Amino acid sequence: MSVTTSPVLEYTADMLRDLAQADVARALMEDVGDGDLTAALVPASKTARARILAREAAIICGVPWAEAALRQAAPGSQWNWRVAEGQRCQPDQTVLELTGPARGLLTAERTVLNFLQLLSAVATRTADYVAAIAEVSGTRGNVRARIVDTRKTLPGLRLAQKYAVHCGGGWNHRIGLYDAVLIKENHIAAAGGVTEVLAQVRATASIAGAAKFVEIEVETLTQLEEALLAGATMVLLDNMDLPTLREAVRINAGRAILEVSGGVNMGTVREIAATGVDRISIGALTKDVKAIDFSMRFTDL
Repeated sequence: MSVTTSPVLEYTADMLRDLAQADVARALMEDVGDGDLTAALVPASKTARARILAREAAIICGVPWAEAALRQAAPGSQWNWRVAEGQRCQPDQTVLELTGPARGLLTAERTVLNFLQLLSAVATRTADYVAAIAEVSGTRGNVRARIVDTRKTLPGLRLAQKYAVHCGGGWNHRIGLYDAVLIKENHIAAAGGVTEVLAQVRATASIAGAAKFVEIEVETLTQLEEALLAGATMVLLDNMDLPTLREAVRINAGRAILEVSGGVNMGTVREIAATGVDRISIGALTKDVKAIDFSMRFTDL
């Protein structure tokens, strides 16, 4: 049995370009509407040089979105990335140099910065968690725990944020309700129990054909044992303390992929990884991020 599920998305250049183009089109419609009234104060013929600065250390993420915003709002612009996607920048470092129509650059500015500040924040936080457990040995040979995201994303920007997790070295969980099964406490209660709900999954052909994986959430060791007896191959251990997690790993004995959720932060993640679980899912990667501070400054008019 594989220790982790396969990545649920392949982030090709074409996929990222199309995703960014659609996200940016919505963002510009929201921001620009029928036209940028303030940019109209600048002569249409004026060109400008500009640079985007990072005001703090970060993992740069969002290049396809920034470029899509420039193509759509400032056609004819040229740019040069001084810090590439996935690389770390330092405070006050220039990450992007721009040349183009002044009006267009002003119109594109906020959309470019919004995507960079959000996606770089997600990538940076993810990288911090990945680094925190990098030296923690796992219980399956050389394989260590993976940092995994959740569905706790900004509406309409899920794929962008999940890409940012990937960019920061994390792994993606399911994309939505349609591509994998995660049986939670309310599903178990409605179906009549752990054994019953797992049996129902096996009996439902439409689920078996569509789901990339089936995972069940348990809250007690008794539920874990029942799930394993019922054939579970992937189990989410919900809000268990460290001694209970260690016992869960012992009971499991390598039979199922074990994922931890709840109570995970930078102060606890290393000890959680040391229990020997396979995956640590963290909603805060995408829902509680503090935007990275970027600014754009014209350098030559």
